[in-house]
Amino acid sequence: MSLSGLIEEQRVKSLKQHTIWGLRGSFILAATGSAVGLGNIWKFPYITGENGGGAFVLMYLLCIAVIGIPIMMAEILMGRRARANPIMATAELCETSGASKAWTIIGWMGAFAGLVILSFYTVIAGWTLEYVQSALSGKFAGLTGETSQALFDSLLADKSQMLQWHTIFTVMTVAILALGVTRGLESSVRWMMPLLFVLLLILLAYAMVEGEFVTSLRFMFSFNPEDVSWESALVAMGHSFFTLSLGMGAIMAYGAYMPSNQSVGQTVMLVALLDTLVALIAGVAIFALVFATPGLSVGSGPGLMFVTLPVAFGNMSAGLVIGSVFFVMVMLAAWTSTISLLEPGVAYLNERFGLSRTGASVLLGVVAWLMGLGSVFSFNDWAEKDFLWGKTYFDSMDFIATNIMLPLGGVLIALFVGWKLRDEHLLHELKFESSLLLKLWRPILRYISPIAVLVILINGIFPVMRKVFVE
Repeated sequence: MSLSGLIEEQRVKSLKQHTIWGLRGSFILAATGSAVGLGNIWKFPYITGENGGGAFVLMYLLCIAVIGIPIMMAEILMGRRARANPIMATAELCETSGASKAWTIIGWMGAFAGLVILSFYTVIAGWTLEYVQSALSGKFAGLTGETSQALFDSLLADKSQMLQWHTIFTVMTVAILALGVTRGLESSVRWMMPLLFVLLLILLAYAMVEGEFVTSLRFMFSFNPEDVSWESALVAMGHSFFTLSLGMGAIMAYGAYMPSNQSVGQTVMLVALLDTLVALIAGVAIFALVFATPGLSVGSGPGLMFVTLPVAFGNMSAGLVIGSVFFVMVMLAAWTSTISLLEPGVAYLNERFGLSRTGASVLLGVVAWLMGLGSVFSFNDWAEKDFLWGKTYFDSMDFIATNIMLPLGGVLIALFVGWKLRDEHLLHELKFESSLLLKLWRPILRYISPIAVLVILINGIFPVMRKVFVE
């Protein structure tokens, strides 16, 4: 038998042994869960309203089409072709395609970036647990802007409380993955994501009745081409890449569990659609409540979620109940994201060294928890300490992973799949795609996607580098 025949035989054997999602919809739910995170709720709605409304949405969808969807397809294809974790998948694909082993950095960098992001993401996600408790206990009642800010500041200043929630959220993440792919990962997304969608619709219905719904729609969707600029184009490009959890190994790891007869293109487009819909619906609902509360103004980031919205909830009828619904929804969005961040590393330790899923999850959970201590202290004891380029530990970790490692990984994935993988391997994995999609996908992946992500990378690091080397 020829070498290529032996490799194909081994690949088929690996396919038979590797866990596959029990239902086709499981991958869609898992990938959507990975994509839908805090940024969908506290960032995308605001940047939409501030950068042209409907005009920005159209520009963003174009960016999704030429950046997010092609690279996500490539990442899924890598995982499904090799039926392995990102590190081993990249190594196997290098061997079967005759590419340099240097390309294996894709898997290593993605898994490490995911672990770094997890270390500080669980700190922020822990805040949602505190705010679920605060909403249920009635702490939001009668809040003003000043008292809400004081409530949030007191949480950040309390190291023991921050550490408690960081620990609990890390344990929640580890517990799901320790149960395995079928009983843990797949089963969890089957109930988490439908529940998230239901809670989102409840929030929307409440906003339609109690909030300034029409004002919110105008803010989000008024077609304002005069607000579109090169800066807003960069914002759209950046969000179209980061929102789909690309470059961190999560989508590749999930792709390894994807059934062979499931269309990659259709699945990716559905995930991108769901991710965008969640962000837009959440934005309309959130800003309807903000506009309905005197003295509040729209914003983004933690200030919107943990300062502004508690004031709105505390001063509206049934607001405490809806506040609880909202923060449970946010907690679920964060939880499905943290699970995906840890999965690549857990799968690697399990498949490469035979470590049990429980052992691998606990080991990496402890590593992420220890790395996250610096982020906990960045909001209190270390708030004035500079670690890298004048940034706190938290901001340094965020910058390295998000601004450097993820876009660099995206560029490499596009180039590797676009130029290095064999045509017959690509056609085998994409045999269920339309001929038009096949004709468009690879040229876009080869030329447009890597250049666009390279622009995102340069735009992300240039301000910091200029500050370090020029100012």
